Amino acid sequence: MLKTDSRLVEKGDTFIAIKNVNTDGHDFIESAIKNGAVKIICEHGNYSVETQIVPSTRKYLEDYLYNNYYPKFKDMKLIGVTGTNGKTTTCYLVYQMLNKLGIKCAYIGTIGFYYGNHKEELNNTTPDIDILYKMFTEASINDCKCMVMEVSSHALDMNRIHGLLFDEVAFTNLTQDHLDYHKTIENYANAKKKLFYKTRNDKVAIINGDDPMFETFINPENNNIIVGKNSNDVKIIDVKLSHLGTHFSFSYDSNIYNVSIDMVGLYNVYNYLTAVMLVNKLGFSIEDILNITPDIKAPSGRMELIKYNTNSIFIDYAHTPDAVINVLKNANMYKKGKIITIIGCGGDRDRTKRPIMADETLKYSDYAIFTNDNPRTEDEKQIMDDMTSHLKSHNFEIIYDRVDAIKKAIEMLREKDILMLLGKGHETYQIIGKEKIHFSDKEEVLKCIKK
Repeated sequence: MLKTDSRLVEKGDTFIAIKNVNTDGHDFIESAIKNGAVKIICEHGNYSVETQIVPSTRKYLEDYLYNNYYPKFKDMKLIGVTGTNGKTTTCYLVYQMLNKLGIKCAYIGTIGFYYGNHKEELNNTTPDIDILYKMFTEASINDCKCMVMEVSSHALDMNRIHGLLFDEVAFTNLTQDHLDYHKTIENYANAKKKLFYKTRNDKVAIINGDDPMFETFINPENNNIIVGKNSNDVKIIDVKLSHLGTHFSFSYDSNIYNVSIDMVGLYNVYNYLTAVMLVNKLGFSIEDILNITPDIKAPSGRMELIKYNTNSIFIDYAHTPDAVINVLKNANMYKKGKIITIIGCGGDRDRTKRPIMADETLKYSDYAIFTNDNPRTEDEKQIMDDMTSHLKSHNFEIIYDRVDAIKKAIEMLREKDILMLLGKGHETYQIIGKEKIHFSDKEEVLKCIKK
């Protein structure tokens, strides 16, 4: 079997040395041979097993996978969703809707690879091409008729989705993120834009028309459907928010529909309507979709509510400035006491967003505790300095240990206060150095309130 990860090589496998942004597979050839590789495909070198030199191992891999795997799933309906925030929720809603409507659907994204009873964690939102093609094949073999997947800017820029054409695509929003990789917001937008030129068949494109950059994602060759407050396609009319759910109405195709969803926040209205239109354009009526909506849930770690006495504790994956603003603005809409927020910034990632996230946190919180969030190989003190050195406010403190930060915040809660625990959401690990240690915000909260 052809493998790109030397750690996964078994006796009899062929190892292909792929160059990525941060790693070069040629550095791991000897490790692959030690693990049992009997053939090496690379761009240079001479090794103790059969060796094939090719001009580009990436091109060789793309052609191999397309020729050997693509025919096995080419008839599956493909749905791709991109954007800074909302990809996971939108895709997970589509995944649930289709399965509840009788269409076996698989999902690939931040929270894993799902189909039927199968749930598998992934290292990347959009895996590299070899893993991706094999998951598509696995889903097809298991009778999945649709695949909904999150498509990251990295995947589009690195061509991880080589050869794939989508029946439906969607754009959620675009805000600052990943500038450590893309350098400018324009480069970031252009990477995501590529998805809208990888369409086939009905070429459905659902676009958030209230995002300032929405026109970037309009390809005239697509069947573009705009969702927004001023849209002539899918118009959001009235929204009523609470910490237990959201009620709203929207107009589409000369009809007005009233909806209640078990999700909080205005941004989830956009996520939900994007999912509704993706499913509608696969042949299901709006009425059919509304009938199953009471059974649809947000993914784990997306404004997940834990009640504690008169307090509300929300766990959310918000880790970009825009996501932090959205969740905290919504919390302020129904707060009756104070808002305490726990947040950090990931190490070895975009440093420019750190002071912005700290500023926005303090703007919409009564008190903040800045703590570790996957510091990786970066000095935790440097991360905190980036976040706080410019601050003149005194309504925050730094507690590096995330468990201690959670304990302190819960101890601070008084009548009807809200605790916002942001950044990790569904994640069940903390990356310190190069070690991934088991850690769950939800588990730590439950332990603390149990005591």
